[in-house]
Amino acid sequence: MAGKEIEKLIKIIAKLPSLGTRSSRRIVLQLLKKRESLFLPLIESLNEVAQNIKTCEVCGNFDTTSPCSVCSSDKREQHQICVVQDVADLWAMERVAFFKGKYHVLGGVLSALDGVAPEDLNIESLLYRIKKEEITEVILALPATVDGQITAHYLVSRLKDSNVKVTTLAQGIPMGAELDYMDEGTIQLALNSRKVL
Repeated sequence: MAGKEIEKLIKIIAKLPSLGTRSSRRIVLQLLKKRESLFLPLIESLNEVAQNIKTCEVCGNFDTTSPCSVCSSDKREQHQICVVQDVADLWAMERVAFFKGKYHVLGGVLSALDGVAPEDLNIESLLYRIKKEEITEVILALPATVDGQITAHYLVSRLKDSNVKVTTLAQGIPMGAELDYMDEGTIQLALNSRKVL
């Protein structure tokens, strides 16, 4: 059996999403086997990130500077904001490299079950940015869940008196999928989101 320091490392890594004790044990074993080429550089990188990471004071992204590289870029569309639930969603949008505007991380979605109210999210800072930065379009890229839709409706109601265009990502049947494998909610959403060809 491994020593207590190694067991502690296994338990810490097992807390990461999608990893259990068995996967964590395999990761730690690989790190120990490749100490010079993998383990020590990982430690150095983790220390660097821990010391230098900041939360962007404007949008909520993680970066080594605040405002982040997205917010401070003059190459981005300055009057368009994409509202996302979490930093992971922002990073997913950036991976696609199609959206050229700015972002705003809400930090969650409204949820009566989880006790998440509007004041728990970064909604007021979004409204402030829309006014201050003269935003013309707000794109809601929130999850296609009940809580995501409730949050979207809440934001639409808060923005109804402003001169801003509010849009949402298209949702429905993914490309290459068959109707037989879709749940009823997805099919209904696809029907409701249909467009003229």
